[in-house]
Amino acid sequence: MMCPRCDSKDVELLTKAPKDDAWEVHICNTCTFSWRSTEGEHITDPEKYDKRFKLNPEEFESLDQIPPIPELKSK
Repeated sequence: MMCPRCDSKDVELLTKAPKDDAWEVHICNTCTFSWRSTEGEHITDPEKYDKRFKLNPEEFESLDQIPPIPELKSK
């Protein structure tokens, strides 16, 4: 299996439906993207995943960090 977002093959099964194996959730250990097996091909198929949202693992070190959430303002 390959991650739709970063094309990594380091993907594992995160969990399954508790009954009838109706769905599975997979997670990429490279970019932490997760997806359900019941989602459409535009999410699950690396070839059909929107190219605008693709990530290149070689660039991870240079990506900006998510800014911290500021403290709540008091009333």
